[in-house]
Amino acid sequence: MEWILSVMATDRPGLVERIARQVQQHGGNWEESSLSRLAGHFAGIIRITLADDKADALKKALEGLAVDGLTVNMASGTQSQQEAEPKQVELELVGHDKPGIVSEVSTVLASLGINVDTLTTRVESSSMTAEPLFRAEAHLTLPGQLELDVLQSRLEAIANDLMVDISFS
Repeated sequence: MEWILSVMATDRPGLVERIARQVQQHGGNWEESSLSRLAGHFAGIIRITLADDKADALKKALEGLAVDGLTVNMASGTQSQQEAEPKQVELELVGHDKPGIVSEVSTVLASLGINVDTLTTRVESSSMTAEPLFRAEAHLTLPGQLELDVLQSRLEAIANDLMVDISFS
C-alpha cells in the first residue's frame, strides 16, 4: 500500500538518513519525494510503499523521531481517477513581486478543478532594475473536460492586475 509522509524540522545533517533508515527497517520502499531547505527549516513530502501490517510500527517509530525535533506525519495514499488519464501542463509565471500572487492564481486553478502537482516559487532580483521579481513554475493536472484555452483566458484575465507574464508548455 502507498503511504505519504510529511516531514518538518530545523535543518541539520542526517535528517533524511534517519527517516530513510526507519522506512527501510520496517520493510518500506522509498518511492518518490520532494524535500527542501527553506529559511533554516527542512520540509518535505515522501511517498513510500509498505505492507499494511507494518504501518502502525513504522508510524510509531517515525513519531519517536520527535525527541530530536523531527515531525513526521503519515497518511495512507490514494490514487485519484484523474491520475489514470492525466492532462498535464507546465505553467510559468514571472512578474513584479507583490503580495497575493499565489492566492489569486491558486483561486483560479481551484475554481477550474485543477490539481497542483508541484509548485516552485522564488523571489529574485531583476537583472535590469534589481527590483524583486516573483517567479513560479507549476506542474498542473487538468480535469479531462477542461481545455487549455479556458485556463489560459482565466489566468490572462488576472495577469494584468497582478502585473505578471504567464506561459504554458
